[in-house]
Amino acid sequence: MTTPIRIRNIGKSFNGKPALKDINLDIPAGEMIALLGSSGCGKTTLLRTIAGLTPPDHGKITFGETDVTRLSVQQRHIGMVFQGYSLFPNMTVRDNIAFPLKAAKIPEKERKTRVDELLHLTKLTERADHHPSQLSGGQQQRTALARALAPNPSVLLLDEPLSALDAIVRDHLRDEIRRIQQQIKTTAILVTHDQSEALAVADRVVIMQAGQIEQVATPEELYHKPSSEFAARFIGTRNVITLMPSDGHVRLDPFFSRAVAKSQNPVSLYVRAEDIKLCSPNEGLQAKVEARLFQGQTTRLYVCADGPHGPLDLRIDAPSRDISHLNAGDAIHVNFEPEDVNVFAS
Repeated sequence: MTTPIRIRNIGKSFNGKPALKDINLDIPAGEMIALLGSSGCGKTTLLRTIAGLTPPDHGKITFGETDVTRLSVQQRHIGMVFQGYSLFPNMTVRDNIAFPLKAAKIPEKERKTRVDELLHLTKLTERADHHPSQLSGGQQQRTALARALAPNPSVLLLDEPLSALDAIVRDHLRDEIRRIQQQIKTTAILVTHDQSEALAVADRVVIMQAGQIEQVATPEELYHKPSSEFAARFIGTRNVITLMPSDGHVRLDPFFSRAVAKSQNPVSLYVRAEDIKLCSPNEGLQAKVEARLFQGQTTRLYVCADGPHGPLDLRIDAPSRDISHLNAGDAIHVNFEPEDVNVFAS
């Protein structure tokens, strides 16, 4: 079952402090979006409002053609997965998944067929008769996901479902959630503070700040073309070069020039670490390697470059095999392609 969601002018305050400020968002049927932001930005409040757990002060939420703004959680026909697994410890995996179907008085034969489907979908068939205490963290969360999907919900809501897992399990389960969502085509909303998680699983990412939506974009658009300095910083652009305009341009001779509005205010260039390259002396800025950090496939160089207004501290991520000869103290030259820069007026 796939259901589009429309959110219009949703607002919510707690003790007079706004948590959501006139949120507007359309989620097409079958799409997975990620609500991304730091703690306190409003992403969980928005999810809880969509779920019916937190009533909004004003605004409207529709699932398809149905206004669900004042409906109960049960009436919204949603599935939810939380950070904590919330499994019944005295029930097997099979019984945990079957619980909402049994509560809905689904006939036993139909219930067994549905549970078997979900065991296969979540790769838990061999663990069907195990209890939660006999499962790994990833297996417990897959059980919770299967249980949420058991009633074939219109909308699947996931609130930081991976944050309690270790890195290797988290990456694997992240890929599994995306595989399952694409296979069943359920409209889904994921809350996360992890940028890489949001980029990996979502069709679109919604960046939130201070109860407002900062940007809505595909992962590729957000990564390469953030719409604001906040979005650029939050998505992981670490190199910020501040320049003063001259004659309506900002320049880094000999390789970069960009027309900007005539102003006396500084301009910030945001450049990703992987977009800064080593070059020949006549093609870029002179720089000195200050430190290196081996990261496996890539190595990060911390360099200090000669900028037009003083030293520039930059980070460079490059394939380890290409820069294995460089060490702290080495002199290099660096540049970047103009199209790899995002420019913001300060």
